[in-house]
Amino acid sequence: MFELSKQFRFDAAHTLDRSIDTESSRRIHGHSYRAEVTVRGRPDPATGMIVDLGLLERTMADARDALDHRFLDEINDLGPATMENLSRWIWNRLLPEVGNLFKVSVYRDSSGEACSYWGEEVAA
Repeated sequence: MFELSKQFRFDAAHTLDRSIDTESSRRIHGHSYRAEVTVRGRPDPATGMIVDLGLLERTMADARDALDHRFLDEINDLGPATMENLSRWIWNRLLPEVGNLFKVSVYRDSSGEACSYWGEEVAA
């Protein structure tokens, strides 16, 4: 079994309604983010790859372009612009093209924060 990861960076602004540090969070402010997309699987015997990096890069560029230098509050299907929602949003954006998606992580390196999403659990 192999895991392959690729990253992209984006800068975006948002507001956030929260109970701690409310004043600064409610004002428009921005962050620099780093997203890491991980796929998992066995290499295709014919290509030797678990995913074509060209496909992964193209799909990730589409997600990046939708987030970079945007006001996240205006992205209809994102919800509140938290790292949790960003990681799930990126997952949902990539999944139709990247079927062996394993994990999406969003980092705010300047503050040492990160959130990872593995998809929805399927009830047994």
